[in-house]
Amino acid sequence: MATRSDLRNVAIIAHVDHGKTTLVDSMLWQSGVFRDNQDVAERVMDSMDLEREKGITILAKNTAVRWQTPDGPVTLNIVDTPGHADFGGEVERALEMVDGVLLLVDASEGPLPQTRFVLRKALRKRLPVVLVINKVDRPDSRIAEVVDQTYELFLDLLDDPSADAAALDFPIVYASARAGRATLEQPADGTLPDNTDLQPLFETILSTVPPPTYTEGAPLQAHVTNLDASPYLGRLALCRVHQGELVRGATVAWCRADGSVERVRITDMMMTEALDRVPADKAGPGDIVAIAGIADITIGETLADPDDPKPLPVIRVDEPSISVTIGINTSPLSGQSGDKVTARLVKNRLDAETIGNVSIRVQNTERPDTWEVQGRGELQLAVLVELMRREGFELTVGKPQVVTQEVDGKRMEPVERVTIDVPDEYVGVVTQLLGLRKGRLEQMVNHGTGWVRLDYLVPARGLIGFRTEFLTETRGTGLIHHVFEGYEPWAGELRTRPRGSLVADRRGAVTAYACFNMQERGTLFVKPGTEVYEGMLVGENSRPEDMDVNATREKKLTNVRSSTADELERLVPPREMALEQALEFCREDECVEVTPAAIRLRKTVLAQTDREKLRARARRG
Repeated sequence: MATRSDLRNVAIIAHVDHGKTTLVDSMLWQSGVFRDNQDVAERVMDSMDLEREKGITILAKNTAVRWQTPDGPVTLNIVDTPGHADFGGEVERALEMVDGVLLLVDASEGPLPQTRFVLRKALRKRLPVVLVINKVDRPDSRIAEVVDQTYELFLDLLDDPSADAAALDFPIVYASARAGRATLEQPADGTLPDNTDLQPLFETILSTVPPPTYTEGAPLQAHVTNLDASPYLGRLALCRVHQGELVRGATVAWCRADGSVERVRITDMMMTEALDRVPADKAGPGDIVAIAGIADITIGETLADPDDPKPLPVIRVDEPSISVTIGINTSPLSGQSGDKVTARLVKNRLDAETIGNVSIRVQNTERPDTWEVQGRGELQLAVLVELMRREGFELTVGKPQVVTQEVDGKRMEPVERVTIDVPDEYVGVVTQLLGLRKGRLEQMVNHGTGWVRLDYLVPARGLIGFRTEFLTETRGTGLIHHVFEGYEPWAGELRTRPRGSLVADRRGAVTAYACFNMQERGTLFVKPGTEVYEGMLVGENSRPEDMDVNATREKKLTNVRSSTADELERLVPPREMALEQALEFCREDECVEVTPAAIRLRKTVLAQTDREKLRARARRG
């Protein structure tokens, strides 16, 4: 086997907010990609508007830096991956492109559920790991304890530790990504590494991550691991070349996912240098390139030698665990702010999403204008809906539901591994909340600093709508992280939202007089002047049942003067909900109307008389 010593492919994996994108920023700066006087935004790899707004990485992206060594320059292809569990499909795709990983762990928080998820995937592919203990300068860092916890996580995830002993022999780098400093010597808790740059990290990557290997003279094999688009070239396929050579303008064999083989021509080819794609004439084993010319190519397919086509295995990812229904907007206010309102446009957009997102599934329902969209979690589905909203779509989105399976005649449901950090005075209330949701406490650790960590296994449907209640009960101090663990037998009925809804009984504009009377009944979602319609939710009732209210009621004027008639009526500010919060709030008979201008909660059946008939039919059984 031959090797390419001038190239390394590495992915950065970690739990959300442990510093992956910040570390890539520092590596780009120190490799000389930017001029000293160049104005560059923080988290330069997070290029989507939603990524910058939410402060998380949603799509896996790659960059390339050149590092000078005594033997000559080495190109490092670095893939920045999402940290949130809902975007695990992006992580799985990224691992198909690389030969090693950097595992980032926060020096204070330690390994969390997503750390377990991404490390499990890397170990199953037998990729070498470089452990980076990041944020060592945090005042509450506990470096030695976090290293021990990471070793325990490795032992827990290795199926046979004796057979995988080499995986435990990983190098450890201590770093502060924000300061751009790294060292191989463990610093004191809360202090910066003694080294002033990231050179120890670069050298550790070069010595630990193996160079790409290939067989000389082998026929072409290039794996499609991601998709992109160009306004000039159309669809771009991002490929990792495993064997042979890919040449611009050449004819290759396109090995499709359905088993068929077709001869196609590569019209253009580009490689990544820093943050830009530059034209390339050819690419060898280990290179990551973007090619144009194949309009219908999808992720997981192979480009091979036309005379000897040998397809690589199609990329497989974990099955979806959460679903929502997405359809056209059927409310009386539809078509007022969006320009994409037809079923054909919605279906085409959902189909386009499945091409570039391997963890999304779209299935038909009984209605021709509504589809079931399955994904990894509420955030992933909410991001899809938010993107469509910004593109001008008007949608009706149903309550998130879990995707169940039938195994040996038993109904199985997804279960999440939950890690919660709370001040010790809230342990009782959190235990009570998760007990109602059929959660099982696996471990409780008191850090001795007034904070307690709770590890739970909870049915995924028990976590729908849990985050808002959790933050309320812990006064906003609690931290919660969860990741898909597996399937277990159906746990039975769970307690739903404890309070009912305030439902508008007619169309019109909300008045201050009506709000003043309604706020005694519960929490309002609307303010004076808001346009409402029959069946729209205008607030949360303080009691368990729903209540129909007149939100457009006006004060009757008379010609009799009163000394108390014009007293100031003070209104409580309405509760404004983002898209994820609105989806969490929904009950089974409720949905969310999403338009470019507004997010409205509503009943699935709008007419009050029709809802009464359905309730009466349900009571009769």
